Amino acid sequence: MPGIDESLLEAMRLPGARGASVVDWISGLALGAVGDAPGGDAEETAAETAELARLATESGVLARTGRPSGDSTGASPGGAGGPSGKEPPVQDLIITNADSYHLLRFVTTTFDSTVFVHLWLDRGEGNLALARIRLAELTDRLVLG
Repeated sequence: MPGIDESLLEAMRLPGARGASVVDWISGLALGAVGDAPGGDAEETAAETAELARLATESGVLARTGRPSGDSTGASPGGAGGPSGKEPPVQDLIITNADSYHLLRFVTTTFDSTVFVHLWLDRGEGNLALARIRLAELTDRLVLG
């Protein structure tokens, strides 16, 4: 199972990848970063993307599963997620602009994870659908520690 550095290098092998980081959304600190950062500063990018992640995960509307409260899956609307209770309330965030994509994928762990992976893709070279699939696979294997 890959650690942070190996996972970031794997993310950078995606077509159009310009930069990637693993960020703690509570503190806003980058736990690791590789490639370029929007605006040139990886720590500033980590702090700003952490704010977006925090807003999304703490939002009562965005964190809802869309399932009725009596659903048999065990997920609670606006709650902690799936049956394990450790899944983040939001899986990922996608931000698009004129020349790039930003994909924030939350990491699911056996403990209360406050970590996400931020992937910055060139819009002309990147494939957003492929990146989302690969980033989900990558975060499922990511070992923090």
